[in-house]
Amino acid sequence: MTGQGERRDLLIVGGGLVGMTLALAAARAGLTSHVVDRAYPAELTAEGADGRASAISTASWNLFGNIGIADALEPLGCPIEAIAVTDGMKPGRIDFRPKPEEGTLGRMFANRDLRLALFAAAEGVEEIAWHTKAEVVERERGPHGVSATLADGRVLRASLMVAAEGRQSPTRDEAGFSLAKWDYSHRAIVTALTHELPHEGVAWEIFYPDGPFALLPLLDLPDGRHRSALVWTVSEKDAAGVLKLPDAVFTSEVVKAMHGVFGAVELAAPRMSFPLKFHHSRKLADHRLALVGDAAHGMHPIAGQGLNLGLRDVGALVEVLTEGMRLGLEPGDAQLLARYEKWRSLDAFMVMSVTDGLTRLFGIPGKLPSAARRLGMGAVQRMPALKRFFMDEARGMSGKLPELLRG
Repeated sequence: MTGQGERRDLLIVGGGLVGMTLALAAARAGLTSHVVDRAYPAELTAEGADGRASAISTASWNLFGNIGIADALEPLGCPIEAIAVTDGMKPGRIDFRPKPEEGTLGRMFANRDLRLALFAAAEGVEEIAWHTKAEVVERERGPHGVSATLADGRVLRASLMVAAEGRQSPTRDEAGFSLAKWDYSHRAIVTALTHELPHEGVAWEIFYPDGPFALLPLLDLPDGRHRSALVWTVSEKDAAGVLKLPDAVFTSEVVKAMHGVFGAVELAAPRMSFPLKFHHSRKLADHRLALVGDAAHGMHPIAGQGLNLGLRDVGALVEVLTEGMRLGLEPGDAQLLARYEKWRSLDAFMVMSVTDGLTRLFGIPGKLPSAARRLGMGAVQRMPALKRFFMDEARGMSGKLPELLRG
C-alpha cells in the first residue's frame, strides 16, 4: 500500500471490520482511501484479543464475495441452518428453518478470522494507504476537501471523511452530531463453549426476564469437539458476580439456562463482557463527512444485526459515490451525502426499533406477559408468510439493498 502523501478520495478514520470492508469495496470501485487506525493489525488479530463471533447475513456474505474475501473465509464459517426462538424454553417456540434450496440463514465467524481475511486482502492494494498505530490529533473539513493531522505530524488529505471508529467515535462527537441513546443497564457476557451434543447448525435465542441467552453455532474444533459462541445478557448489578464465578459454577449455570440441550459443557475461551447501550445518530452525514457502522448506530445484540447493519452502510455509501463519480461529482459532494443519509437513516432506524422492541417485550416479567408472548410466537410458527418475513430480515435481504449486497 502506497500513497502516504497525496490527496485521496476517502479518509476513513477507523480500520476495523466496517472501516476496512469500506476501503476494499471502495478500491474495487476505483476509489482511493487513507485508512487510519490506532492499533497495529497484529494487536487486533492476536489469539484471545477478541473472543467475539459475528453472524454474517446472506447479504453481507454477498458483499464479502464481491470484494474478494469470501473464498478465504468459506472454510472458517459455520452455516446457520436454523434459528430457535423460545421464551425461557417453555412450550410455544418458533423455529426458523429455510427449505434446502433456499440456503442458510447466514454464517457464524470468529471476529479474529474476519479481521485476518480483511487485512490480508488489503495488503498490496494500491488504492488503500493504511496508517496503523496512528492517532488523529486534528480534523479539518474545508470547502474543497478534508484533512487529518496525525500525532507524528503527517497530514492526510481527501475529498470525504468517513467516521468508522465505532460507538465512541471522536470524529462524530467533534462534528457535534447528537445521538438518541439509552442504557439498557445490562451487560453481555461473551465466551465460547465446547459441548457434548452437536448443535446441528441451530442458533438458539432463549429469552429470560433478565435478558436473552444466545447460543450461536461455530465450527467443530479439529479434535471433533462441538462448539458454540455464548452471548448471555445479565443485569449490570449481577454482571461482576457472574464474571467471577468459578468455571465449574459458570458452566453449570449455562447448562441450567440451556435446559441441557447440548449436554455437558466446558469453557473454550476467556469470559469477556460489554455494556449494552442503544444509540442512533440523528444525522448520518454532514459537510464532507459520513458515518458508517457503530459510529452511526449501536444496538442490542439480540438479533445479531449490528455488524450487518454497518456492512449495509458500506454498500450504500460505495454505490452512491460510484454513481456520483460517473456523473463527474467528487466523493465529498453534498448531493451524494444527502442521498446516502436518506437511504440509510430509515433502514437502520427500522431494524434498530424492532430489535429494541423485542428486548423490551421479552424483558417484561410475569406469567401473563409470558403467556401472551408464547401465544404470539405460536401464531408466527403457524403463518408461513410471517416466518418468511422474519427469515428475510435475518438474511438481510429485505428493503432497498445496495448492489454489492445482492449477490
